[in-house]
Amino acid sequence: MRLEPVANPTLLRQLGLPALALAATVLVAMGLALLAGANPFAVLGQILTGALGSRLAVLETLNRATPLIFTGLAVAVAFRAKLWNIGAEAQLYAGAIIAVLLGTGALGAPFVLPVSAAVALLAGAMLLLVPVLLKVRLGVDEVVTTLLLNFIMALFVSYLLEGPLKDPMGMGWPKSPALTPDARLPRIVDGLRLHWGFGIALIAAVIVWVVQTRTTLGFEMRAVGSNIRAARFAGMPVNAVLVKTALLSGGLAALAGWSEVAGAKGHLSLDLSPGFGYTGIIVAMLALLHPLGVVVTALFVAGVFVGADAMSRSAGVPTYIADMLLAVALLFMVLGIALTKVRVVRG
Repeated sequence: MRLEPVANPTLLRQLGLPALALAATVLVAMGLALLAGANPFAVLGQILTGALGSRLAVLETLNRATPLIFTGLAVAVAFRAKLWNIGAEAQLYAGAIIAVLLGTGALGAPFVLPVSAAVALLAGAMLLLVPVLLKVRLGVDEVVTTLLLNFIMALFVSYLLEGPLKDPMGMGWPKSPALTPDARLPRIVDGLRLHWGFGIALIAAVIVWVVQTRTTLGFEMRAVGSNIRAARFAGMPVNAVLVKTALLSGGLAALAGWSEVAGAKGHLSLDLSPGFGYTGIIVAMLALLHPLGVVVTALFVAGVFVGADAMSRSAGVPTYIADMLLAVALLFMVLGIALTKVRVVRG
């Protein structure tokens, strides 16, 4: 048995194999529900109803999708240029810290929101700049450096919330003071949690799509990602392209943390992110690194999480089924994508 490249895969092959991957994911989810002692059809129905069954459920799904769009875009941008940014979680918290530093009285209206967003974007960009400079100058593997930055930033946030940024009125809980009203993103629907961070995320997806498909930088990113040696031979400034890619990727991930603090939470705490940075990798891969596809897959992943929460309360099935479902979906999708480019032959 050996793998043979497929020179010109048909449209059926390009669409059919990913569709089969999603169908296989559903079958696995039904099997997991059976193992948990529940009716698989009822579990899938409850997940769907929990995510889309009411106006409140839909708005909560959109709200949960907001940080995933930002982190998914950050990963998609970096991975497109073969820059393996595994540190979106750290960049997210960098943006969240800026939202607190500038949103608790340091700036007043009407400047606090645009200034804090711009500085948050810059903070995330600078955080990823360090690993990419180590990569282009010293050949240090960015997977290791960006991954380690996640743990460093988590410890740094813990220090801040137990020290300089601890809320004196927080009854001893490790959280920051609340943002001023001027520093909060307004709600799209009054009385509910969905905020205008979701709208900003959609705009960011369109901007990234335009950059990748209509600009010289986008062409250079794709060229470097396809074949870095050929890009360098053609005279492209490969190191500069990687640096620009890192700045864009880190800034997008930081906007996830900024929007969560300024929009959803109103303060910084250790549980701000349940792994949005890591889940962004799944979102980007399921979207095949397409910026507009990131929006769709972020909504899908958010719907799975929101629906799983509702399903767990009604069916008594652990919410961990959502994590397993997404992991299986990623594995099957990667396999399906691989099989669109190669085929297994005997000999």
